[in-house]
Amino acid sequence: MREKSRDGMAAWLVLLGSALALAVAHGAEYAGLVPCPLCLLERWPYRIAFIFGLAALLAPARGAMRRAFLLLALLLFIGEAGLAGLHVGVEWKLWPSPLPECHTPRLSGLSISERLAAMPARPAKPCDEPTFLIPGLPLSMAALNGLYALALALGTLTGLRARRSRFR
Repeated sequence: MREKSRDGMAAWLVLLGSALALAVAHGAEYAGLVPCPLCLLERWPYRIAFIFGLAALLAPARGAMRRAFLLLALLLFIGEAGLAGLHVGVEWKLWPSPLPECHTPRLSGLSISERLAAMPARPAKPCDEPTFLIPGLPLSMAALNGLYALALALGTLTGLRARRSRFR
């Protein structure tokens, strides 16, 4: 009975943790922070993990499907932490961004009309410019996202390991 509740708690953690990450990202954008292309890419693992969390809650408690969905969510959170680490490295200028959208467009040699046509409809924030959510805290949103993803991964792993340790 206890392992069922641990799996259920892990499924709720995945679902609500993913929803909270997306809510904070959208809330920050609504408050005026402009996301860079890497920031937008970092939202996708949370969207997919949300679906896996919902599927884990709807899956039979005794079946292997719930654990499979939780394991997939765990892998997504680890991947999200890796994406956040890549973004932090770009912010610290350790390496260039792998996304072409993060680089300044080259407009030399074009006419004025061609330059205007090449401009994006909405200006993007450079990926190597960190955004600090909490004043005075030297952790960018990308770094906070990486720490949050690792915390979700650890919580999900704890929920997955609880059932296994009973049989040892």
